[in-house]
Amino acid sequence: MMSPVEIAGFVLGLAMVVCNIQQWHWGWPLSIASAILYFFVFKDSLLYGEAGLQLVFVAISLWGWWQWLRRTDDAQAAIAVQRLSWRGWGVVLVCSAALWPALAVLLQRFTDSDVAWWDALPTALSLVGQVLLGRKYLENWLVWVVVNAISVALFAHKGLWLTCVLYALFTAMSLWGWRSWRRSLALEAAESLA
Repeated sequence: MMSPVEIAGFVLGLAMVVCNIQQWHWGWPLSIASAILYFFVFKDSLLYGEAGLQLVFVAISLWGWWQWLRRTDDAQAAIAVQRLSWRGWGVVLVCSAALWPALAVLLQRFTDSDVAWWDALPTALSLVGQVLLGRKYLENWLVWVVVNAISVALFAHKGLWLTCVLYALFTAMSLWGWRSWRRSLALEAAESLA
């Protein structure tokens, strides 16, 4: 059954992703509010990895908001959309591969989670995706496609149907974000050559 907290988190989550796609810094405070609400939704569903992730999202969202608001001496944004290097992809893969089992073991040992490994996977990848988003790496959207697709199945298993719909929409929105940011990157490259 959908709770008012889940409904509010759903609405704020959609608004947050739209802001992120448009590169509007207001997505970050929406992320904080949505994360706080979803902490309670996931905790009540025994998805402790996802619940804990929401608290980490609050901290990372504060950092991401600061990253996006920073300006250089000439009032330009301090960071722009950028691509990961091969080395960057290596770091993403190593961090993801290390975080997943570490989080799964923690969940198995210290919680009564009945889906520790499946809870840990999108949790680990979400941490990576959020950091990439905060630094405006285009590839954050690819990470989110994977996270969101896995999450749909996880939340269906837990009967969080509205959240399933949200993450299915997030999957589509992640593809929209990828295309939008890729166009933005191409535009910036063209302008720098002009």
